Amino acid sequence: MVAYSEDHIALAAEYALGTLDADERAQVETMMSVDKDFTAMVEAWQYRLGVLNQMVGSVEPRSEVWDGIRTAVRLAEPQAPLVLPEAPPPPPPAAPEVSGSAALADNSNVIRLSSQARRWRNVATLTSAIAAALVAMLAVGVYQPDLLPDGLRPKPRTQVVEVKTPSAPVSSAQYIAVLQKEGGSPAFILTVDAATKNFTVRKVGASAEPGKSFELWLISDKLQQPRSLGVIGNGDFTARAVLASYDTDLINTATYAVTVEQAGGSPDSKPHSAPVFTGKLVEAVPPSAPAPSPTR
Repeated sequence: MVAYSEDHIALAAEYALGTLDADERAQVETMMSVDKDFTAMVEAWQYRLGVLNQMVGSVEPRSEVWDGIRTAVRLAEPQAPLVLPEAPPPPPPAAPEVSGSAALADNSNVIRLSSQARRWRNVATLTSAIAAALVAMLAVGVYQPDLLPDGLRPKPRTQVVEVKTPSAPVSSAQYIAVLQKEGGSPAFILTVDAATKNFTVRKVGASAEPGKSFELWLISDKLQQPRSLGVIGNGDFTARAVLASYDTDLINTATYAVTVEQAGGSPDSKPHSAPVFTGKLVEAVPPSAPAPSPTR
């Protein structure tokens, strides 16, 4: 593409803006007829300025305005052509008195620079107007998009949001086992929550021997040997979460036994005495039915 001078660029911008006089417009149109690149530059300026035109809606003049125009046209009479008086010829310039050879001052550079300055002032004003219009258009597009024409109005954004309805909490069943000697009074009460598989041992009538500890065991034909569920503490309640690794059927059908071990429990995870208290789980509190949904 041809590299144009600043004067050519300014001419193209002012032509699109409509601020050139008749001679300058004729000059631009002549260049456009022979130079397609210059024509493209003029059209680019016209496209940029089209944004300003789109932001201004059309306004229909009031009916009285049209009536006034029609009346003025009917009353207007043909006028004689205007003839301007001839100006007297200017006097010949006096030669400047200079020492040495005489020289005439050439003011063509001053005229050209003045024209360039005027032209670039117009272009600078035009550029500032475009920038201000774009800023105003962006602000309107963000805060009041309905005020923009249809072609400039931003498309609405649709965002799909997935809302998950939380499931209603389900109350789990509670299982209980009374650990005791055969025919004796309860020594411990074991409670298991079916949902979390956490258990709690409640000491009832058992008392540990000095230097000894009670240890709870899980016994099932699905296991090769009894599994320790930990030492029962000295307090009234002992809570554990070690049943989480076993399936529900094994937990519900197993036998729970308590042995007397050395202080701190079995050293090798094997029982070292016969069970002194045993018991099996039974369902104590059934799972509650979900609450019915409210009817309208």
